[in-house]
Amino acid sequence: MGAHSVWYAVRIYLLEELRLLIEVRVQSLWVDGTTNTPVVMLKELSGERVLPIWIGPGEASAIAAELATMEFARPLTHDLLCAVMKQLGGSLQKVVISRVEDSTYYAELLVLKNGELISLDARPSDSIAIALRSDTQIFAHEELLAIVRDLNVGEFESAGKDPSTSPPFMGPDELEEHLRALNPEDFGRFTP
Repeated sequence: MGAHSVWYAVRIYLLEELRLLIEVRVQSLWVDGTTNTPVVMLKELSGERVLPIWIGPGEASAIAAELATMEFARPLTHDLLCAVMKQLGGSLQKVVISRVEDSTYYAELLVLKNGELISLDARPSDSIAIALRSDTQIFAHEELLAIVRDLNVGEFESAGKDPSTSPPFMGPDELEEHLRALNPEDFGRFTP
């Protein structure tokens, strides 16, 4: 890989040392009742701040399937990417949700290969799905969490929702049942 990707990887580690990268985990996955768009809610490990990221239905299904520990007969796209990375000698070190520009979030996959740390540009939704499958830490830049620092998770998830049209929160068993009942053709009709 070129110097560009190495520089970004070094930048990520420097940010972490400056305590500007905050470890987060997937708090919940739900559908925004106003836009009918899936939202993955990340929550900092050592605090109460959250980071909502609107994502596509395909990525939401991939994240939900992993959260529900569903197993499939054949590898899905994110499983395949993890396998390719491993077979080519790479090791995912961490995922970083790094910035937002024009309402679009950006993420980086930090991959270690042959002693070289490589930064790969990726969508947060794909990055989260890959991190969950590879049991890799997820970090968010402090500035992103600061944007929504006063946000209460419960208030955010209920804001703007019409209870009659919003799907209820589902636990892992209900989520697995719901995912198994989905028609794969539904995902092809999504246009961001």
